[in-house]
Amino acid sequence: MDLDAYTRARTPTWQRLDELARRRDLTGAEADELVALYQATATDLSAVRSAAPDPETVARLSQVLVRARSRLSGTHAPSWSEVTSFVVLRLPAALYRIRWWTVAVMAAFLAVGVATGVLVATSPEALALMGTPSEQQQYVEHAFEEYYAPGAGFAAMVWTNNAWIAAMCVGTGITGFLPVYVLFTNAVGVGAAGGLMASHGRLDVFLQLIAPHGLLELTAIFVAGAAGLRVFWTWVDPGGRTRGRALAQEGRALFTVAIGLVGVLAVSGLVEGFVTGSALPWPVKVAVGVVVLAAFWVYVLVLGRRAVAAGHTGDLDADRAGYTVATAG
Repeated sequence: MDLDAYTRARTPTWQRLDELARRRDLTGAEADELVALYQATATDLSAVRSAAPDPETVARLSQVLVRARSRLSGTHAPSWSEVTSFVVLRLPAALYRIRWWTVAVMAAFLAVGVATGVLVATSPEALALMGTPSEQQQYVEHAFEEYYAPGAGFAAMVWTNNAWIAAMCVGTGITGFLPVYVLFTNAVGVGAAGGLMASHGRLDVFLQLIAPHGLLELTAIFVAGAAGLRVFWTWVDPGGRTRGRALAQEGRALFTVAIGLVGVLAVSGLVEGFVTGSALPWPVKVAVGVVVLAAFWVYVLVLGRRAVAAGHTGDLDADRAGYTVATAG
C-alpha cells in the first residue's frame, strides 16, 4: 500500500466524518451519512493497520472513530448484564491474578505484626512506649473492648476508614514505597495492640475481638497492598509491552480490584458493627469470621480461575479500553 496516496484519497472522507461527529444536531440524511462514513473509515483503519501500520495515521483514525462512535451510540447506560459481568468475570479475574501477591503481602504483614507484638509483650522499654501504666490499664480493661460498640454508625465508620486505607494502597501503588509504608504502619499498629493486650494477660480478648471481622478486613487490606505493588512492578517490568500500555492495562484491571474491595470491606464492616461487639457467644463470632473469609477465597479461586481461563484479566473490554496504536515490526 502507498500510504501517502491512500491518505490523500481518503482524507476528505475522514474529515467529513469528523465534521459530522462534532455537530450538535444532524438531519436524517446527515445521520445516515455519518453511519456510512463510520463504516467506511473503520474499514480504512483496518486496511492501514494490516498493510501500512503508521502510528500517526492509526492514531488519527482511531480518534475520529471514537468521536463518531460516541456520537452514534450516545451516553452509555449501565445494565444489569454489565453488573453481572463485573461481579462474575472481571472482579474475580483481577483478584485471582494477584492471589500470590496477596499471599506474599499477608505473610510479610503477619511477620511484622507478630514481631512487633512479641517485642511489646516481652520488652519493658517497648511496652513503656505504649503509655503510662494507668493508660495501658485503661486501654486493656476498657477502651479496646468499648471500641467495638455494635451499630450501623460504627459499621459505616469502619467501612469508610478501611476503604480509605485500601484506596491509598492501590492509588499510590506506582510509587512502590507508599503501599509498603501504609501496610507496615498498620502491621505495627495491630501487632503493638496485641502485644499490649498480651502483656496484661488479655491476648484471648484481643484475638476474640479481632477474629470475627479482622480475617476478612485484613485480607482486603492485603489485596489492596498486593494490587498497589503489582502496579509498581508493572512499571519496573512491563513484560514485553510498552511501559505506558502495560501500566494502562494493569491500572484499569487493578482499579477493578479497588471497586470490588468496597463491597468486601462493607461485609467486614457489617460483621464488625453487628457481630464483633454483640452478645453472641465467642465461638459463633469467630465462626462468622471464618465463614466470610472462606466465602471470599472460594469466590476468588473458583470464579477467578474460570474467568482467567476464559481470557478475562479484569481490564475493560477492548472497545472501551481505547484503540491500540499498531506498530511495524
